[in-house]
Amino acid sequence: MAMGFRKERHSITNLQMHLICVTKYRQKILTLTSLRSIENSFREVAKKMNFEIREFNGEADHVHIMIELCSRYAKEYPPKLSISQIVNSLKGLSSRRYGENGYPKPNGKTALWSSSYFTASVGGASIEVLKEYINNQKKPS
Repeated sequence: MAMGFRKERHSITNLQMHLICVTKYRQKILTLTSLRSIENSFREVAKKMNFEIREFNGEADHVHIMIELCSRYAKEYPPKLSISQIVNSLKGLSSRRYGENGYPKPNGKTALWSSSYFTASVGGASIEVLKEYINNQKKPS
């Protein structure tokens, strides 16, 4: 599906961001199975908060996500949501589910994720270049 503009009464938007979350202490603990679990948790949050996960992939110590904030399937893009609220919701649910599924957390800690994250608006590089970059991450074994 091509990304398009979202037309509202007083605005036209096209908002995407690239998000990177790293594991606490950059521990290499993620596996293919745990990445699938994290992706499912992220998609659950996205559905509840009305945004879309366009791409998801990761390596043993971090994940890359491309988020579309103005999904044509969403009823509205709630401008009251900040990026930090979105990230906290993604990290919170995925960390809880990760632990519930019995996956190991870094150094026995309760948190899966570092409190830090990286995000950038998508626009400098073409969407296709970003998709290729995310899809070419080295998958853990």
